[in-house]
Amino acid sequence: MNAKNERPRIAILDDYQNVALSMADWSRVAERADITVFNDHVVPSEEIVQRLEPFDVICVMRERTPLTSEIIERLPNLRLIASTAPRNASIDVAAAEGRSVKVVHTGYTSAPTIELTWALILASARNIVSENMSLRSGGWQMSVGDDLAGKTLGVLGLGNVGAEVARVAAAFGMRVTAWSENLTVERASAAGATLVAKDTLFATADFLSIHLVLSRRTRGLVGARELALMKPSARLINTSRGPIIVEKDLVDALSRRGIAGAAIDVFDQEPLSAGHPFRQMTNVLATPHIGFVSKSLYERFYGDTVENISCWLDEHEGKTGSPR
Repeated sequence: MNAKNERPRIAILDDYQNVALSMADWSRVAERADITVFNDHVVPSEEIVQRLEPFDVICVMRERTPLTSEIIERLPNLRLIASTAPRNASIDVAAAEGRSVKVVHTGYTSAPTIELTWALILASARNIVSENMSLRSGGWQMSVGDDLAGKTLGVLGLGNVGAEVARVAAAFGMRVTAWSENLTVERASAAGATLVAKDTLFATADFLSIHLVLSRRTRGLVGARELALMKPSARLINTSRGPIIVEKDLVDALSRRGIAGAAIDVFDQEPLSAGHPFRQMTNVLATPHIGFVSKSLYERFYGDTVENISCWLDEHEGKTGSPR
């Protein structure tokens, strides 16, 4: 802990919108600990260590700032990592446990990501962004949009999120196909989808939406070969994790119009670099990883974080008699 008789110090990281303290009642934490909110994002490990060295508790939002073993080992005061959602792949839990640092998580719902997926599908199909920009600049109609009715939605990964995305497709009169490594005919049918081979999924989809967990098996799963199978009129949607797609291969496919477009919310490196091609390509609809950024989910995240930190403070007070 910090020096004797000091209050615990809590860091809230990557609060991009400066809303963390307004999304929950932090009063029962603030009366016993000092809270510092960081709205910016730093990348180099040395800068992260310098910033976090004084803190006993670090609150991380999803996977914005990684807490690697190297970083954890260099934080002498760290006692608690409070993360949002049930799991966070960017935290080295083993390293934390080796230092007797407790790692706690919050509740979660996939509804915001499911909703954003369909917002991206619709906006991409009807060229919403470019039409809005035309209107704002004094112009009028400039493109012909694509229909959803009668088209095929291919779902890569039919888990909790993918299955719900598939079910929504029925409301638009779409056919749904699906593939993942362990998907069964029964599970696909339950979501209103038809199980097909992986190559068939890519070759027949008019819209292909990715809903897989990032792992060694799924990293780079969608590359030049898979993109080459897609129709020139097809669109790729990714609200899962950026590295599932080989980014340079997607840039190439989009540049030569091998596919009609992409709507993506996740990237290899986040925040996206200022000069990244996705920021300029006219057939890319890109959003800054906002799939989970909704009022209700933030309230859940920060409300649960307050509860987690309060419980930790209670445990610490019970052991020491003072909130140090």
